[in-house]
Amino acid sequence: MKKLIAFLLIVLSVFLLAKTTLTVVEVFTSPERDAILKNIIEQFEEQNPGVKINLISPPYETAYQKIYTMISNKQPVDIVEVGDWSLSTLAAMGGLENLEPYIANWDGAKYMLPNLLEFARIYKGKAYLIPNAVYAKTLFIRKDVLKKYGIERAPKTVFELYGMASYLTDPRRGQYGYDFRGKGYPTDFIDLFVTSFFDDIDPNNMYLTKDGKLIWSDPRAKYGLELYVKIFKDTAPKDAVNWGFSEQINSFVSGIAPLLYQDPDTLGILKSNLPDNLFETDPLPVGPYGKAYPHYGFSGWGIVSYSKHKDLAWKFIEFFNSPKVLSYWCKNYGVLPPDKRVYENDPYFKSDKYKGWIEMFNDPEHYQFTKQPIWSEAWGKWTELQERTMQEVLLGKKSVDQVLREWSEFWEKAGLK
Repeated sequence: MKKLIAFLLIVLSVFLLAKTTLTVVEVFTSPERDAILKNIIEQFEEQNPGVKINLISPPYETAYQKIYTMISNKQPVDIVEVGDWSLSTLAAMGGLENLEPYIANWDGAKYMLPNLLEFARIYKGKAYLIPNAVYAKTLFIRKDVLKKYGIERAPKTVFELYGMASYLTDPRRGQYGYDFRGKGYPTDFIDLFVTSFFDDIDPNNMYLTKDGKLIWSDPRAKYGLELYVKIFKDTAPKDAVNWGFSEQINSFVSGIAPLLYQDPDTLGILKSNLPDNLFETDPLPVGPYGKAYPHYGFSGWGIVSYSKHKDLAWKFIEFFNSPKVLSYWCKNYGVLPPDKRVYENDPYFKSDKYKGWIEMFNDPEHYQFTKQPIWSEAWGKWTELQERTMQEVLLGKKSVDQVLREWSEFWEKAGLK
Protein backbone atom coordinates (compact mmCIF):
# COMPACT_ATOMS: atom_id res chain seq x y z
CA MET A 1 0.00 0.00 0.00
CA LYS A 2 2.82 2.39 0.89
CA LYS A 3 4.46 1.65 -2.44
CA LEU A 4 1.22 2.42 -4.27
CA ILE A 5 0.84 5.71 -2.41
CA ALA A 6 4.44 6.64 -3.15
CA PHE A 7 3.95 5.80 -6.82
CA LEU A 8 0.79 7.89 -7.01
CA LEU A 9 2.57 10.80 -5.36
CA ILE A 10 5.35 10.58 -7.93
CA VAL A 11 2.84 10.50 -10.79
CA LEU A 12 0.97 13.44 -9.27
CA SER A 13 4.16 15.48 -8.83
CA VAL A 14 5.20 14.79 -12.41
CA PHE A 15 1.73 15.85 -13.58
CA LEU A 16 1.89 19.06 -11.56
CA LEU A 17 5.35 19.89 -12.84
CA ALA A 18 4.40 19.24 -16.48
CA LYS A 19 3.52 22.74 -17.65
CA THR A 20 3.22 24.22 -21.08
CA THR A 21 5.83 26.95 -21.51
CA LEU A 22 5.20 29.99 -23.66
CA THR A 23 8.32 31.91 -24.61
CA VAL A 24 7.76 35.66 -24.97
CA VAL A 25 10.37 38.14 -26.24
CA GLU A 26 9.90 41.82 -25.48
CA VAL A 27 11.56 44.81 -27.17
CA PHE A 28 11.12 48.00 -25.15
CA THR A 29 12.98 46.69 -22.14
CA SER A 30 13.44 48.74 -18.98
CA PRO A 31 13.39 47.83 -15.27
CA GLU A 32 10.18 49.80 -14.64
CA ARG A 33 8.37 48.35 -17.63
CA ASP A 34 9.59 44.81 -16.92
CA ALA A 35 8.07 44.94 -13.44
CA ILE A 36 4.68 45.88 -14.91
CA LEU A 37 4.89 43.16 -17.56
CA LYS A 38 5.91 40.48 -15.07
CA ASN A 39 2.96 41.37 -12.87
CA ILE A 40 0.60 40.78 -15.80
CA ILE A 41 2.35 37.50 -16.63
CA GLU A 42 1.91 36.32 -13.03
CA GLN A 43 -1.81 37.10 -13.22
CA PHE A 44 -2.11 35.04 -16.41
CA GLU A 45 -0.20 32.13 -14.89
CA GLU A 46 -2.46 32.19 -11.83
CA GLN A 47 -5.52 31.95 -14.03
CA ASN A 48 -3.91 29.19 -16.12
CA PRO A 49 -2.18 26.79 -13.69
CA GLY A 50 -0.78 24.60 -16.44
CA VAL A 51 1.05 27.46 -18.13
CA LYS A 52 4.47 28.95 -17.52
CA ILE A 53 5.66 32.05 -19.41
CA ASN A 54 9.36 32.41 -20.09
CA LEU A 55 10.02 36.13 -20.64
CA ILE A 56 13.14 37.08 -22.59
CA SER A 57 14.17 40.72 -22.11
CA PRO A 58 17.14 41.65 -24.31
CA PRO A 59 18.58 45.17 -24.13
CA TYR A 60 16.39 47.56 -26.12
CA GLU A 61 19.25 48.55 -28.45
CA THR A 62 19.63 44.96 -29.69
CA ALA A 63 16.13 43.58 -29.10
CA TYR A 64 14.86 43.73 -32.69
CA GLN A 65 18.01 42.09 -34.00
CA LYS A 66 17.63 39.40 -31.33
CA ILE A 67 14.09 38.67 -32.51
CA TYR A 68 15.12 38.64 -36.18
CA THR A 69 17.90 36.16 -35.38
CA MET A 70 15.70 33.91 -33.25
CA ILE A 71 13.01 33.73 -35.90
CA SER A 72 15.48 33.25 -38.77
CA ASN A 73 16.95 30.29 -36.91
CA LYS A 74 13.51 29.05 -35.78
CA GLN A 75 14.54 29.09 -32.13
CA PRO A 76 11.79 28.20 -29.62
CA VAL A 77 9.64 31.31 -29.23
CA ASP A 78 5.87 31.79 -29.26
CA ILE A 79 5.12 35.50 -28.87
CA VAL A 80 7.21 38.50 -29.89
CA GLU A 81 6.74 42.18 -29.29
CA VAL A 82 6.26 43.95 -32.59
CA GLY A 83 6.51 47.68 -33.26
CA ASP A 84 4.99 49.47 -36.23
CA TRP A 85 8.44 50.03 -37.75
CA SER A 86 9.38 46.32 -37.48
CA LEU A 87 6.05 44.79 -38.47
CA SER A 88 6.62 44.57 -42.23
CA THR A 89 10.13 43.17 -41.79
CA LEU A 90 8.99 40.36 -39.49
CA ALA A 91 5.94 39.55 -41.59
CA ALA A 92 7.96 39.52 -44.81
CA MET A 93 10.35 37.03 -43.16
CA GLY A 94 7.39 34.71 -42.69
CA GLY A 95 7.94 34.91 -38.96
CA LEU A 96 4.49 36.07 -37.87
CA GLU A 97 1.13 34.31 -37.84
CA ASN A 98 -1.77 35.92 -39.66
CA LEU A 99 -4.14 36.82 -36.80
CA GLU A 100 -7.24 37.49 -38.90
CA PRO A 101 -8.90 34.14 -38.03
CA TYR A 102 -8.53 34.97 -34.31
CA ILE A 103 -9.72 38.56 -34.78
CA ALA A 104 -12.84 37.33 -36.56
CA ASN A 105 -13.97 35.66 -33.31
CA TRP A 106 -12.61 38.27 -30.91
CA ASP A 107 -15.12 40.53 -29.20
CA GLY A 108 -12.42 43.10 -28.40
CA ALA A 109 -11.96 44.00 -32.08
CA LYS A 110 -15.07 46.21 -32.15
CA TYR A 111 -13.76 48.30 -29.23
CA MET A 112 -10.43 49.24 -30.78
CA LEU A 113 -9.73 52.93 -31.43
CA PRO A 114 -10.98 54.25 -34.80
CA ASN A 115 -9.06 52.65 -37.70
CA LEU A 116 -6.38 51.24 -35.39
CA LEU A 117 -6.72 47.69 -36.69
CA GLU A 118 -6.51 49.06 -40.22
CA PHE A 119 -3.22 50.71 -39.26
CA ALA A 120 -2.05 47.32 -37.96
CA ARG A 121 -2.82 45.78 -41.37
CA ILE A 122 0.03 47.63 -43.07
CA TYR A 123 1.53 44.40 -44.45
CA LYS A 124 -0.57 42.98 -47.29
CA GLY A 125 -3.80 44.03 -45.62
CA LYS A 126 -3.63 41.49 -42.79
CA ALA A 127 -3.08 41.95 -39.05
CA TYR A 128 0.04 40.23 -37.72
CA LEU A 129 -0.11 41.84 -34.28
CA ILE A 130 -2.68 43.18 -31.84
CA PRO A 131 -1.74 46.67 -30.59
CA ASN A 132 -1.47 47.02 -26.81
CA ALA A 133 0.17 50.45 -26.75
CA VAL A 134 -0.70 53.42 -28.90
CA TYR A 135 1.39 56.50 -29.57
CA ALA A 136 -0.03 59.66 -31.11
CA LYS A 137 1.18 63.22 -30.90
CA THR A 138 -0.88 65.83 -29.08
CA LEU A 139 -0.15 69.28 -27.64
CA PHE A 140 1.20 69.53 -24.10
CA ILE A 141 0.97 72.96 -22.46
CA ARG A 142 2.38 74.37 -19.25
CA LYS A 143 -0.74 76.01 -17.86
CA ASP A 144 1.15 77.92 -15.20
CA VAL A 145 3.65 79.46 -17.63
CA LEU A 146 0.93 80.52 -20.07
CA LYS A 147 -1.14 82.00 -17.26
CA LYS A 148 1.88 83.98 -16.06
CA TYR A 149 1.83 85.77 -19.43
CA GLY A 150 -1.93 86.26 -19.45
CA ILE A 151 -2.76 83.33 -21.74
CA GLU A 152 -5.79 81.32 -20.63
CA ARG A 153 -6.12 78.65 -23.31
CA ALA A 154 -4.16 76.49 -25.70
CA PRO A 155 -3.71 77.57 -29.34
CA LYS A 156 -6.37 76.21 -31.69
CA THR A 157 -4.52 76.70 -35.00
CA VAL A 158 -0.93 76.53 -36.17
CA PHE A 159 -1.03 80.29 -36.70
CA GLU A 160 -2.16 80.83 -33.11
CA LEU A 161 0.62 78.47 -32.02
CA TYR A 162 3.19 80.58 -33.85
CA GLY A 163 1.74 83.84 -32.49
CA MET A 164 1.57 82.57 -28.93
CA ALA A 165 5.07 81.07 -29.06
CA SER A 166 6.43 84.34 -30.49
CA TYR A 167 4.72 86.38 -27.76
CA LEU A 168 6.24 84.16 -25.06
CA THR A 169 9.77 84.25 -26.49
CA ASP A 170 12.28 86.55 -24.83
CA PRO A 171 15.83 85.16 -24.97
CA ARG A 172 17.04 87.76 -22.46
CA ARG A 173 14.90 86.09 -19.81
CA GLY A 174 15.62 82.58 -21.03
CA GLN A 175 11.98 82.22 -22.04
CA TYR A 176 10.91 80.61 -25.32
CA GLY A 177 7.64 79.39 -26.78
CA TYR A 178 7.76 76.20 -28.81
CA ASP A 179 9.60 73.08 -27.65
CA PHE A 180 11.37 72.23 -30.91
CA ARG A 181 12.69 68.81 -31.98
CA GLY A 182 15.77 69.13 -34.18
CA LYS A 183 17.25 65.62 -34.04
CA GLY A 184 16.36 62.07 -33.09
CA TYR A 185 13.94 61.35 -35.93
CA PRO A 186 11.92 64.61 -36.10
CA THR A 187 9.84 63.12 -38.95
CA ASP A 188 6.53 63.16 -37.08
CA PHE A 189 6.86 66.82 -36.16
CA ILE A 190 7.71 67.93 -39.69
CA ASP A 191 4.89 65.87 -41.17
CA LEU A 192 2.30 67.27 -38.78
CA PHE A 193 3.07 70.87 -39.67
CA VAL A 194 3.27 70.27 -43.41
CA THR A 195 0.10 68.18 -43.75
CA SER A 196 -1.94 70.63 -41.66
CA PHE A 197 -1.85 72.92 -44.73
CA PHE A 198 -3.83 70.35 -46.75
CA ASP A 199 -7.49 69.39 -46.81
CA ASP A 200 -7.20 66.34 -49.06
CA ILE A 201 -4.60 64.01 -47.54
CA ASP A 202 -5.04 60.34 -48.44
CA PRO A 203 -6.07 58.55 -45.20
CA ASN A 204 -4.02 55.52 -46.26
CA ASN A 205 -0.83 57.47 -46.99
CA MET A 206 -0.12 60.90 -45.56
CA TYR A 207 2.49 61.63 -48.24
CA LEU A 208 -0.16 61.56 -50.96
CA THR A 209 -3.23 63.65 -51.69
CA LYS A 210 -6.49 61.87 -52.42
CA ASP A 211 -5.85 62.16 -56.15
CA GLY A 212 -2.56 60.27 -55.74
CA LYS A 213 -0.06 63.15 -55.97
CA LEU A 214 2.98 63.53 -53.73
CA ILE A 215 2.48 66.26 -51.14
CA TRP A 216 6.12 67.37 -51.31
CA SER A 217 5.68 68.87 -54.79
CA ASP A 218 2.47 70.69 -53.81
CA PRO A 219 2.77 74.46 -53.04
CA ARG A 220 0.89 73.90 -49.78
CA ALA A 221 3.80 71.80 -48.48
CA LYS A 222 6.04 74.84 -48.92
CA TYR A 223 3.72 77.00 -46.80
CA GLY A 224 3.68 74.39 -44.05
CA LEU A 225 7.43 73.85 -44.05
CA GLU A 226 8.10 77.58 -44.08
CA LEU A 227 5.98 77.97 -40.95
CA TYR A 228 7.88 75.10 -39.33
CA VAL A 229 11.18 76.88 -40.03
CA LYS A 230 9.81 80.22 -38.73
CA ILE A 231 8.71 78.55 -35.51
CA PHE A 232 12.26 77.33 -35.00
CA LYS A 233 13.92 80.63 -35.86
CA ASP A 234 11.50 82.90 -33.99
CA THR A 235 10.31 80.89 -30.97
CA ALA A 236 12.87 78.21 -30.03
CA PRO A 237 16.36 78.29 -28.53
CA LYS A 238 19.03 78.13 -31.22
CA ASP A 239 20.51 74.97 -29.70
CA ALA A 240 17.12 73.25 -30.17
CA VAL A 241 18.42 72.36 -33.63
CA ASN A 242 20.19 69.54 -31.75
CA TRP A 243 17.39 68.66 -29.33
CA GLY A 244 15.99 65.16 -29.10
CA PHE A 245 13.36 63.70 -26.80
CA SER A 246 15.23 64.19 -23.53
CA GLU A 247 16.01 67.84 -24.24
CA GLN A 248 12.39 68.48 -25.16
CA ILE A 249 11.14 67.00 -21.90
CA ASN A 250 13.72 68.86 -19.83
CA SER A 251 12.82 72.22 -21.37
CA PHE A 252 9.12 71.56 -20.83
CA VAL A 253 9.61 70.56 -17.20
CA SER A 254 11.76 73.65 -16.56
CA GLY A 255 9.19 75.90 -18.27
CA ILE A 256 11.72 77.21 -20.80
CA ALA A 257 9.46 76.05 -23.66
CA PRO A 258 5.83 75.54 -22.55
CA LEU A 259 4.29 74.39 -25.87
CA LEU A 260 5.21 70.82 -26.79
CA TYR A 261 4.07 68.24 -29.35
CA GLN A 262 4.68 64.77 -27.92
CA ASP A 263 3.51 61.20 -27.41
CA PRO A 264 1.75 59.73 -24.35
CA ASP A 265 4.86 58.10 -22.94
CA THR A 266 5.76 61.67 -21.95
CA LEU A 267 3.11 61.33 -19.24
CA GLY A 268 5.06 58.56 -17.55
CA ILE A 269 8.09 60.87 -17.26
CA LEU A 270 6.15 63.96 -16.19
CA LYS A 271 4.44 61.95 -13.47
CA SER A 272 7.59 62.05 -11.37
CA ASN A 273 8.89 65.43 -12.53
CA LEU A 274 5.97 67.86 -12.69
CA PRO A 275 2.82 68.33 -10.56
CA ASP A 276 -0.35 67.37 -12.42
CA ASN A 277 -1.97 70.78 -12.01
CA LEU A 278 0.79 72.55 -13.95
CA PHE A 279 0.16 70.94 -17.33
CA GLU A 280 -2.53 69.49 -19.57
CA THR A 281 -2.89 68.08 -23.05
CA ASP A 282 -4.97 69.66 -25.81
CA PRO A 283 -5.80 68.73 -29.41
CA LEU A 284 -3.17 69.46 -32.02
CA PRO A 285 -3.53 72.91 -33.60
CA VAL A 286 -5.18 72.68 -37.01
CA GLY A 287 -4.12 74.30 -40.27
CA PRO A 288 -5.83 76.82 -42.56
CA TYR A 289 -8.47 74.29 -43.66
CA GLY A 290 -9.31 73.30 -40.09
CA LYS A 291 -7.50 69.96 -40.43
CA ALA A 292 -4.71 68.08 -38.71
CA TYR A 293 -3.41 64.65 -39.67
CA PRO A 294 -2.01 62.79 -36.67
CA HIS A 295 -1.06 59.16 -37.05
CA TYR A 296 -0.95 56.16 -34.78
CA GLY A 297 2.32 54.71 -33.67
CA PHE A 298 1.78 51.36 -32.02
CA SER A 299 3.33 48.23 -30.63
CA GLY A 300 1.79 44.94 -29.59
CA TRP A 301 2.12 41.19 -29.49
CA GLY A 302 2.46 38.90 -32.48
CA ILE A 303 2.40 35.10 -32.60
CA VAL A 304 5.40 33.39 -34.19
CA SER A 305 4.38 31.43 -37.28
CA TYR A 306 6.08 28.17 -36.23
CA SER A 307 4.91 28.24 -32.59
CA LYS A 308 3.49 24.94 -31.33
CA HIS A 309 1.14 26.76 -28.96
CA LYS A 310 -0.63 29.31 -31.16
CA ASP A 311 -4.04 29.02 -29.51
CA LEU A 312 -2.52 29.43 -26.07
CA ALA A 313 -0.46 32.36 -27.32
CA TRP A 314 -3.68 33.98 -28.55
CA LYS A 315 -5.24 33.37 -25.15
CA PHE A 316 -2.42 35.37 -23.57
CA ILE A 317 -2.84 38.21 -26.10
CA GLU A 318 -6.60 38.23 -25.49
CA PHE A 319 -5.99 38.38 -21.73
CA PHE A 320 -3.43 41.15 -22.12
CA ASN A 321 -5.86 43.18 -24.21
CA SER A 322 -8.75 42.89 -21.78
CA PRO A 323 -9.89 46.31 -20.47
CA LYS A 324 -8.75 45.70 -16.89
CA VAL A 325 -5.25 44.57 -17.83
CA LEU A 326 -4.86 47.29 -20.47
CA SER A 327 -5.88 49.91 -17.93
CA TYR A 328 -3.16 48.72 -15.53
CA TRP A 329 -0.58 48.43 -18.31
CA CYS A 330 -1.21 51.81 -19.92
CA LYS A 331 -1.65 53.71 -16.67
CA ASN A 332 1.68 52.52 -15.31
CA TYR A 333 3.63 52.36 -18.55
CA GLY A 334 2.32 55.72 -19.77
CA VAL A 335 0.89 54.89 -23.21
CA LEU A 336 -2.55 55.28 -24.78
CA PRO A 337 -4.94 52.35 -24.42
CA PRO A 338 -5.99 50.86 -27.77
CA ASP A 339 -9.43 49.92 -26.39
CA LYS A 340 -12.20 52.56 -26.14
CA ARG A 341 -13.68 50.86 -23.07
CA VAL A 342 -10.65 51.79 -20.99
CA TYR A 343 -11.30 55.49 -21.55
CA GLU A 344 -14.96 55.02 -20.65
CA ASN A 345 -14.45 52.88 -17.54
CA ASP A 346 -11.36 54.33 -15.87
CA PRO A 347 -11.60 57.93 -14.56
CA TYR A 348 -7.82 58.21 -14.83
CA PHE A 349 -8.07 58.38 -18.60
CA LYS A 350 -10.71 61.13 -18.46
CA SER A 351 -8.42 63.62 -16.73
CA ASP A 352 -6.78 66.68 -18.32
CA LYS A 353 -3.78 64.47 -19.02
CA TYR A 354 -5.73 62.71 -21.77
CA LYS A 355 -7.99 65.53 -22.93
CA GLY A 356 -6.00 66.22 -26.09
CA TRP A 357 -6.23 62.67 -27.40
CA ILE A 358 -9.84 62.07 -26.38
CA GLU A 359 -11.02 65.22 -28.16
CA MET A 360 -9.11 64.25 -31.30
CA PHE A 361 -10.47 60.69 -31.25
CA ASN A 362 -13.99 62.12 -31.01
CA ASP A 363 -13.57 64.74 -33.76
CA PRO A 364 -12.93 63.00 -37.10
CA GLU A 365 -14.05 66.11 -38.99
CA HIS A 366 -10.94 68.01 -37.91
CA TYR A 367 -8.57 65.13 -37.00
CA GLN A 368 -8.02 62.46 -39.62
CA PHE A 369 -5.73 59.73 -38.30
CA THR A 370 -3.58 58.91 -41.30
CA LYS A 371 -0.91 56.35 -42.12
CA GLN A 372 2.72 57.10 -42.78
CA PRO A 373 4.22 54.86 -45.51
CA ILE A 374 6.21 52.79 -43.06
CA TRP A 375 5.56 49.70 -45.18
CA SER A 376 7.93 51.08 -47.82
CA GLU A 377 11.39 49.57 -47.97
CA ALA A 378 12.63 53.14 -48.36
CA TRP A 379 11.30 54.26 -44.99
CA GLY A 380 14.54 53.82 -43.03
CA LYS A 381 16.54 55.82 -45.56
CA TRP A 382 13.78 58.43 -45.69
CA THR A 383 13.89 59.28 -41.99
CA GLU A 384 17.66 59.72 -42.20
CA LEU A 385 17.40 61.90 -45.33
CA GLN A 386 14.61 64.05 -43.93
CA GLU A 387 16.43 64.73 -40.67
CA ARG A 388 19.73 65.56 -42.39
CA THR A 389 18.25 67.86 -45.01
CA MET A 390 15.94 69.55 -42.49
CA GLN A 391 19.01 70.32 -40.41
CA GLU A 392 20.56 71.97 -43.45
CA VAL A 393 17.50 74.19 -43.84
CA LEU A 394 17.44 75.16 -40.16
CA LEU A 395 21.13 76.06 -40.33
CA GLY A 396 20.67 78.12 -43.49
CA LYS A 397 22.62 75.78 -45.76
CA LYS A 398 19.66 74.89 -48.00
CA SER A 399 16.36 76.47 -48.94
CA VAL A 400 12.90 75.07 -48.36
CA ASP A 401 12.48 74.74 -52.14
CA GLN A 402 15.67 72.68 -52.43
CA VAL A 403 14.74 70.11 -49.81
CA LEU A 404 11.18 69.77 -51.07
CA ARG A 405 12.59 68.90 -54.49
CA GLU A 406 14.91 66.33 -52.87
CA TRP A 407 12.03 64.84 -50.91
CA SER A 408 9.84 64.60 -54.00
CA GLU A 409 12.62 62.95 -56.01
CA PHE A 410 13.27 60.48 -53.19
CA TRP A 411 9.68 59.25 -53.08
CA GLU A 412 9.31 59.25 -56.86
CA LYS A 413 12.30 56.92 -57.08
CA ALA A 414 10.83 54.82 -54.26
CA GLY A 415 7.67 54.43 -56.34
CA LEU A 416 5.34 56.14 -53.89
CA LYS A 417 2.68 57.32 -56.32
